[in-house]
Amino acid sequence: LSYGEQRQLEVGVALATSPRLLLLDEPTAGMSPEETLRMTRMLEALPREVTLLIIEHDMDVVGSLADRVTVLHYGEVLTEGTFAQVKADPRVYEVYLGSA
Repeated sequence: LSYGEQRQLEVGVALATSPRLLLLDEPTAGMSPEETLRMTRMLEALPREVTLLIIEHDMDVVGSLADRVTVLHYGEVLTEGTFAQVKADPRVYEVYLGSA
């Protein structure tokens, strides 16, 4: 199995227990663009009854999956809201890109 397929299998095994909450830490880290797309689509297809708590730095993945986003900076909440609200916050750019 490829790395992406292994990660999808891991999520599938976790889903076999019918969780109400699924915690994922960087679920697409190290994946090719194609593997990332497959993982994102798999997570998008989950029933709304399954709550996802995801730590993710890939903003395309975050934008596809998140209803609410919280941005942390050195353990403190920098901002939170919808993806559009967070994306529009100049502090996010300042912290992660070095300029507003």
